[in-house]
Amino acid sequence: MTNAEETDAGIWTWANLVTLIRLCAIPVFLQLLFTTGHRAEAAWLLVSIGGTDWIDGYLARRLKQVSTIGKIIDPTADRILVMTGLLATSIAHGAPWWFSLCVLVREVIVSALTVLLALLGAARINVLKIGKLSTFLLMGTFPLFLLTSNNELPANGWQNLLRDATWALGTVGLVLSYIVLFSYVRPALEALRTGRQGRRDAKIL
Repeated sequence: MTNAEETDAGIWTWANLVTLIRLCAIPVFLQLLFTTGHRAEAAWLLVSIGGTDWIDGYLARRLKQVSTIGKIIDPTADRILVMTGLLATSIAHGAPWWFSLCVLVREVIVSALTVLLALLGAARINVLKIGKLSTFLLMGTFPLFLLTSNNELPANGWQNLLRDATWALGTVGLVLSYIVLFSYVRPALEALRTGRQGRRDAKIL
């Protein structure tokens, strides 16, 4: 048994429960936004879902409940949240489609490469801290886009000021996300080599 296997806490952990709760909150956000008209409440819920991203990781480390499944579902939940938030916000006329598509293209590329590497037997790649930062910034951008828009009505004074700050936040998050994308090239190749070498060693044994 390897050390990684010995410390794997499995699926039933507090950290994974928090991740599950965050995922279950996404349909509530969509209902608030599209069926109730409570735009501000939907935006604050989206902020809460994104802002609690650190809690599951903190609990996993604090309670020594780091698990293989947690390392998979946590970034997956982040990606689902970003993609849902950007599509819903754009449909609700809160964010420009060109910005959302730039984020979406990056997320699709990352998701496709993740699946491809898994199929090729690559070892797991640790999440880069700058990647968590870019995700956090983008998670904050789309709720703020919602808060600074009134359906198709003109924004008021405070919304105009906050929207300028939102554009700055979103631009930094978007640029960082593409920097992260290219930063994963070397770790991905190393993970692929490590995974294949591990399978060859297993066959020899």
